[in-house]
Amino acid sequence: MAEVKLHGFWYSPFTFRIVWALNLKGISYEHIEEDRFNKSPQLLQYNPVYKKIPVLVHDGKPICESMLIVEYIDEIWTHNSLLPVDPYDRAQARFWVKYVDELFLAIAAHLDSRSDEEREKAKENIWEGLRVVEDQCLGDQRKFYGGDTISIVDIALGSFVKVIDVQEDMFEVKILQSERFPRLKLWFNNFKDVPIIKESTPSKEKLVALLKPLIEQILARK
Repeated sequence: MAEVKLHGFWYSPFTFRIVWALNLKGISYEHIEEDRFNKSPQLLQYNPVYKKIPVLVHDGKPICESMLIVEYIDEIWTHNSLLPVDPYDRAQARFWVKYVDELFLAIAAHLDSRSDEEREKAKENIWEGLRVVEDQCLGDQRKFYGGDTISIVDIALGSFVKVIDVQEDMFEVKILQSERFPRLKLWFNNFKDVPIIKESTPSKEKLVALLKPLIEQILARK
Protein backbone atom coordinates (compact mmCIF):
# COMPACT_ATOMS: atom_id res chain seq x y z
CA MET A 1 0.00 0.00 0.00
CA ALA A 2 1.25 3.48 -0.87
CA GLU A 3 2.37 5.68 2.02
CA VAL A 4 -0.24 8.04 3.47
CA LYS A 5 0.66 11.13 5.51
CA LEU A 6 -1.56 13.80 6.99
CA HIS A 7 -0.27 17.29 7.79
CA GLY A 8 -2.61 19.01 10.24
CA PHE A 9 -3.35 20.47 13.65
CA TRP A 10 -4.74 17.91 16.10
CA TYR A 11 -7.32 20.49 17.27
CA SER A 12 -8.51 21.64 13.83
CA PRO A 13 -12.06 20.76 12.72
CA PHE A 14 -10.74 20.49 9.16
CA THR A 15 -8.15 17.95 10.29
CA PHE A 16 -10.92 16.04 12.11
CA ARG A 17 -12.61 15.49 8.76
CA ILE A 18 -9.60 13.70 7.31
CA VAL A 19 -8.93 11.69 10.45
CA TRP A 20 -12.56 10.56 10.56
CA ALA A 21 -12.59 9.58 6.87
CA LEU A 22 -9.32 7.64 7.12
CA ASN A 23 -10.40 5.85 10.28
CA LEU A 24 -13.86 5.02 8.92
CA LYS A 25 -12.07 3.41 5.98
CA GLY A 26 -9.50 1.70 8.22
CA ILE A 27 -6.57 3.35 6.40
CA SER A 28 -3.21 3.50 8.19
CA TYR A 29 -1.47 6.87 8.00
CA GLU A 30 1.22 8.99 9.59
CA HIS A 31 0.04 12.18 11.30
CA ILE A 32 2.48 15.09 11.02
CA GLU A 33 1.58 17.76 13.57
CA GLU A 34 2.09 21.27 12.22
CA ASP A 35 2.72 24.47 14.20
CA ARG A 36 0.19 27.19 13.36
CA PHE A 37 2.83 29.90 13.85
CA ASN A 38 5.77 28.06 12.29
CA LYS A 39 4.56 25.84 9.47
CA SER A 40 6.95 23.27 8.09
CA PRO A 41 8.72 23.74 4.74
CA GLN A 42 7.02 20.54 3.58
CA LEU A 43 3.55 21.98 4.23
CA LEU A 44 4.39 25.21 2.41
CA GLN A 45 5.74 23.17 -0.49
CA TYR A 46 2.69 20.92 -0.61
CA ASN A 47 0.19 23.79 -0.37
CA PRO A 48 1.94 26.84 -1.91
CA VAL A 49 -1.36 28.56 -2.75
CA TYR A 50 -3.12 28.72 0.62
CA LYS A 51 -0.25 27.57 2.87
CA LYS A 52 -2.62 25.88 5.29
CA ILE A 53 -3.66 22.51 6.64
CA PRO A 54 -4.87 19.90 6.13
CA VAL A 55 -2.79 18.30 3.42
CA LEU A 56 -2.95 14.61 2.63
CA VAL A 57 0.13 13.15 0.96
CA HIS A 58 -0.59 9.86 -0.80
CA ASP A 59 2.28 8.10 -2.55
CA GLY A 60 4.21 11.38 -2.49
CA LYS A 61 1.39 13.40 -4.08
CA PRO A 62 -0.27 16.18 -2.02
CA ILE A 63 -4.02 16.85 -1.95
CA CYS A 64 -5.33 20.06 -0.33
CA GLU A 65 -8.68 21.32 1.03
CA SER A 66 -10.44 19.13 3.57
CA MET A 67 -13.57 18.03 1.72
CA LEU A 68 -11.68 17.50 -1.54
CA ILE A 69 -9.38 15.24 0.46
CA VAL A 70 -12.38 13.34 1.85
CA GLU A 71 -13.72 12.82 -1.68
CA TYR A 72 -10.27 11.67 -2.81
CA ILE A 73 -10.11 9.17 0.04
CA ASP A 74 -13.56 7.88 -0.90
CA GLU A 75 -12.57 7.42 -4.54
CA ILE A 76 -9.25 5.68 -3.80
CA TRP A 77 -10.56 3.40 -1.06
CA THR A 78 -14.06 2.51 -2.24
CA HIS A 79 -15.20 0.38 0.72
CA ASN A 80 -17.46 1.99 3.34
CA SER A 81 -18.54 4.57 0.77
CA LEU A 82 -19.07 8.13 2.00
CA LEU A 83 -20.77 9.46 -1.14
CA PRO A 84 -24.07 8.18 -2.61
CA VAL A 85 -23.98 6.16 -5.82
CA ASP A 86 -26.89 7.95 -7.49
CA PRO A 87 -25.76 11.11 -9.36
CA TYR A 88 -28.62 13.23 -8.03
CA ASP A 89 -27.98 12.13 -4.46
CA ARG A 90 -24.26 12.85 -4.90
CA ALA A 91 -25.07 16.34 -6.13
CA GLN A 92 -27.34 16.91 -3.14
CA ALA A 93 -24.64 15.71 -0.75
CA ARG A 94 -22.09 18.06 -2.30
CA PHE A 95 -24.59 20.91 -2.00
CA TRP A 96 -24.90 20.39 1.76
CA VAL A 97 -21.14 20.03 2.18
CA LYS A 98 -20.71 23.41 0.47
CA TYR A 99 -23.46 24.93 2.61
CA VAL A 100 -21.82 23.71 5.82
CA ASP A 101 -18.44 25.06 4.69
CA GLU A 102 -20.00 28.48 4.20
CA LEU A 103 -21.37 28.37 7.76
CA PHE A 104 -17.81 28.48 9.07
CA LEU A 105 -17.85 32.20 8.22
CA ALA A 106 -20.45 32.67 10.97
CA ILE A 107 -18.28 30.68 13.37
CA ALA A 108 -15.27 32.85 12.50
CA ALA A 109 -17.32 35.99 13.18
CA HIS A 110 -18.33 34.59 16.57
CA LEU A 111 -14.70 33.88 17.43
CA ASP A 112 -13.58 37.32 16.24
CA SER A 113 -16.30 39.25 18.07
CA ARG A 114 -14.93 41.85 20.47
CA SER A 115 -18.17 42.94 22.15
CA ASP A 116 -21.35 41.36 23.49
CA GLU A 117 -23.28 43.02 20.68
CA GLU A 118 -21.01 41.56 17.99
CA ARG A 119 -21.15 38.14 19.62
CA GLU A 120 -24.95 38.22 19.83
CA LYS A 121 -25.22 39.16 16.14
CA ALA A 122 -22.82 36.34 15.20
CA LYS A 123 -24.86 33.89 17.27
CA GLU A 124 -28.03 34.93 15.44
CA ASN A 125 -26.30 34.26 12.11
CA ILE A 126 -25.22 30.82 13.30
CA TRP A 127 -28.80 30.09 14.38
CA GLU A 128 -30.08 31.14 10.96
CA GLY A 129 -27.74 28.66 9.26
CA LEU A 130 -28.54 25.88 11.72
CA ARG A 131 -32.25 26.39 11.13
CA VAL A 132 -31.76 25.59 7.44
CA VAL A 133 -29.83 22.44 8.37
CA GLU A 134 -32.52 21.47 10.89
CA ASP A 135 -35.42 21.90 8.46
CA GLN A 136 -33.93 21.05 5.07
CA CYS A 137 -30.92 18.80 5.58
CA LEU A 138 -32.08 16.72 8.55
CA GLY A 139 -35.78 16.89 7.85
CA ASP A 140 -36.72 13.26 8.51
CA GLN A 141 -36.08 10.48 10.99
CA ARG A 142 -32.82 9.14 9.54
CA LYS A 143 -30.04 8.46 12.04
CA PHE A 144 -27.49 10.19 9.80
CA TYR A 145 -27.78 12.25 6.62
CA GLY A 146 -27.48 9.19 4.40
CA GLY A 147 -29.41 6.75 6.59
CA ASP A 148 -27.80 4.36 9.07
CA THR A 149 -24.17 4.99 8.10
CA ILE A 150 -21.98 8.09 8.18
CA SER A 151 -21.68 9.98 4.90
CA ILE A 152 -19.61 12.87 3.60
CA VAL A 153 -22.32 15.30 4.77
CA ASP A 154 -22.10 13.95 8.32
CA ILE A 155 -18.33 14.43 8.28
CA ALA A 156 -18.66 18.05 7.13
CA LEU A 157 -21.48 18.84 9.55
CA GLY A 158 -19.82 16.98 12.42
CA SER A 159 -16.72 19.17 12.26
CA PHE A 160 -18.88 22.31 12.26
CA VAL A 161 -21.07 21.25 15.18
CA LYS A 162 -18.00 20.15 17.14
CA VAL A 163 -16.70 23.72 16.90
CA ILE A 164 -20.04 24.98 18.22
CA ASP A 165 -19.88 22.44 21.04
CA VAL A 166 -16.45 23.76 22.07
CA GLN A 167 -17.40 27.43 21.67
CA GLU A 168 -20.33 26.95 24.04
CA ASP A 169 -17.85 26.19 26.82
CA MET A 170 -15.31 28.81 25.73
CA PHE A 171 -17.84 31.67 25.75
CA GLU A 172 -20.34 30.23 28.25
CA VAL A 173 -23.16 30.51 25.73
CA LYS A 174 -25.77 28.00 24.56
CA ILE A 175 -26.00 27.77 20.77
CA LEU A 176 -27.10 24.22 19.94
CA GLN A 177 -30.28 24.30 22.00
CA SER A 178 -32.36 21.11 22.10
CA GLU A 179 -35.67 22.96 22.07
CA ARG A 180 -34.59 25.07 19.09
CA PHE A 181 -32.85 22.34 17.07
CA PRO A 182 -34.15 18.92 18.21
CA ARG A 183 -33.21 17.04 15.02
CA LEU A 184 -29.73 18.53 14.91
CA LYS A 185 -29.13 17.82 18.59
CA LEU A 186 -30.24 14.19 18.16
CA TRP A 187 -28.12 13.85 15.03
CA PHE A 188 -25.03 15.19 16.84
CA ASN A 189 -25.55 12.79 19.74
CA ASN A 190 -25.77 9.89 17.26
CA PHE A 191 -22.69 11.10 15.38
CA LYS A 192 -20.35 11.73 18.32
CA ASP A 193 -21.27 8.42 19.95
CA VAL A 194 -20.11 6.34 16.97
CA PRO A 195 -17.05 4.52 18.39
CA ILE A 196 -14.68 5.48 15.55
CA ILE A 197 -15.74 9.14 15.80
CA LYS A 198 -15.45 9.19 19.59
CA GLU A 199 -12.01 7.57 19.54
CA SER A 200 -10.79 9.94 16.79
CA THR A 201 -11.94 13.21 18.37
CA PRO A 202 -10.20 15.09 21.21
CA SER A 203 -12.35 15.72 24.27
CA LYS A 204 -14.15 19.04 24.67
CA GLU A 205 -12.13 19.78 27.81
CA LYS A 206 -8.83 19.28 26.01
CA LEU A 207 -9.93 21.43 23.08
CA VAL A 208 -11.16 24.27 25.30
CA ALA A 209 -7.93 24.22 27.32
CA LEU A 210 -5.89 24.64 24.12
CA LEU A 211 -8.18 26.81 22.00
CA LYS A 212 -9.24 29.49 24.48
CA PRO A 213 -5.71 30.91 25.00
CA LEU A 214 -4.85 30.22 21.35
CA ILE A 215 -7.80 32.29 20.11
CA GLU A 216 -6.84 35.07 22.51
CA GLN A 217 -3.28 34.92 21.13
CA ILE A 218 -4.51 35.08 17.53
CA LEU A 219 -6.86 38.00 18.26
CA ALA A 220 -4.05 39.87 20.00
CA ARG A 221 -1.99 39.67 16.80
CA LYS A 222 -4.71 41.35 14.71
